[in-house]
Amino acid sequence: MMDVRQHNQRDRLPGKVYLVGAGPGDPGLFTLKGKALLEAADVVVYDALVSPPILAMVNPLAKLLPAGKRRGYHSLSQADITQLLIEQAQQHATVVRLKGGDPFVFGRGGEEMGDLLAAGIPVEVVPGITAGVAVPAYAGIPVTHRRLSSSVTFVTGHESIGKYRPEVNWSAIAEGSETIVIYMGVHNLPKIVQALTDGGLQSDTPIALVRWGTRPEQSELVATLATIEDEMKATGFAAPAIAVIGNVVTMRETLAVCQPEMITKAAMASYGGVNVPSGVSTTTETLATME
Repeated sequence: MMDVRQHNQRDRLPGKVYLVGAGPGDPGLFTLKGKALLEAADVVVYDALVSPPILAMVNPLAKLLPAGKRRGYHSLSQADITQLLIEQAQQHATVVRLKGGDPFVFGRGGEEMGDLLAAGIPVEVVPGITAGVAVPAYAGIPVTHRRLSSSVTFVTGHESIGKYRPEVNWSAIAEGSETIVIYMGVHNLPKIVQALTDGGLQSDTPIALVRWGTRPEQSELVATLATIEDEMKATGFAAPAIAVIGNVVTMRETLAVCQPEMITKAAMASYGGVNVPSGVSTTTETLATME
């Protein structure tokens, strides 16, 4: 005789997976829809760069599952993450896949959504503010400016194995874009700078690196393409950081005085009176090698 529980489990409709963008870190930039989903979630599968005060919004009864990735070490492969989401959706009604920034901007959200749909799992995307716009803004750098830049290119500096093509065409980017915003590019920055100058960018082109953007520990390093590598070595500047290249970087001298007020470190540890879930680090030192 068939076990009733097995029968019910087999006939049960799957839950829904929400691919939610957590934004760049400041919880004030998180969307209202994202917050409502965290409060209603049964399971939250989160990336390592999601800030602690955003994780503090999660339903205290929900299951928190880390799926963070670091350069050189992945806690779960992409295939494992997708399988985990499928399994959780088969057991729970509301599953949130919480990603830093925006799921569809270098977040592999399109891949995850496609795989979930192929497995028969309902899925919805909830966009987030991408770091490529918000982080420069918090450093006083507009990515476009009527007098300085009418175009901006967002590009990854860390390419995955099995991409549709083997490498970014840095020469084309150097020739065709007035502002270049590079995600996950600190580790490969010397090679990227060489490729951009080989492609025609002047060595005195301004570049800014913004580390931990929108968070209390945000820091910036401003130089030129010719000097940035030496400046990084001299200061020990490391990932995670967004790189902004182009004449818009010069606006920082004027606009940085109007930097948005960031949440304090104390508030990061306990946001809005809600304690950060146990097991979630409130420090950034452990994440310093992330790209």
